[in-house]
Amino acid sequence: MQQSLAVPRGPVLPAQVGTLLAIALAVYGSFLGSGAAGGTPIQDAAGGYLSADATLLAPAGPAFSIWSLVYLGLAVFAVYQLTAPGARSETLRRLRGPASLSALLNAAWILTAQQGWLVVSVAVIFILLASLVWVVVLLRTYGSATRVEHWILWTTFGVYLGWVCVASLANTAAWLASLGVGADAAWPGIATVALLVAAAAIGVALTGYTRGQLAPAAAIVWGLAWIGVSRLTGTNESALIVSAALAIAGLLLLTALGLALRARKERSIT
Repeated sequence: MQQSLAVPRGPVLPAQVGTLLAIALAVYGSFLGSGAAGGTPIQDAAGGYLSADATLLAPAGPAFSIWSLVYLGLAVFAVYQLTAPGARSETLRRLRGPASLSALLNAAWILTAQQGWLVVSVAVIFILLASLVWVVVLLRTYGSATRVEHWILWTTFGVYLGWVCVASLANTAAWLASLGVGADAAWPGIATVALLVAAAAIGVALTGYTRGQLAPAAAIVWGLAWIGVSRLTGTNESALIVSAALAIAGLLLLTALGLALRARKERSIT
């Protein structure tokens, strides 16, 4: 585990409170997105194009339970960054900005989706993706000061990044479907397989870049597998996508595990 620099505790309270409020807003947005706080459930918003059966790239409903892990991780992160070790961490000092941005963009995505603004939601989710890449680059560069910090940060933002990689593809497919792109054409299945391969390649690249951190790839594997399951029934059944998604998810999992083991051996040698 790479060690980050520690800085004396200073006047960072406004930044800490701002991060806490941004994450609280994201968690509240999740209740709106589920319909629990009176908002329109995401699967019913935007004309149903974000539902689990709307496109070939839509994951089955249970896939979205991963958001519970993401929000729990964000809540733990929000509390940890208020503690003395969190206040002293140079990594957390640098992370608060992009982490808060990702939380605000998460809430903004739910708002745009519920309003049916699919094209805007696509723009928002790719900016969200960029903010999470920023977080992971900082994590990769500065490391973590303690083992606890390491697990909090990588589990939370690694899973967050991996899932948003899959969600951004599903969101784009929903927008294109709303425009009628590919309707009754022969090529959407082949294009979907190509995008699944691209998602897996991103998972492999992230595992290599992060020196064997498995959280991003694991979240992508989760998403790809549930895309396959979703194509077993409904109006978008596809034996091709079922086979491809499950096979690609399996290959990604095995490759990521291999890279993680190799990275661990390299660290033990050095």
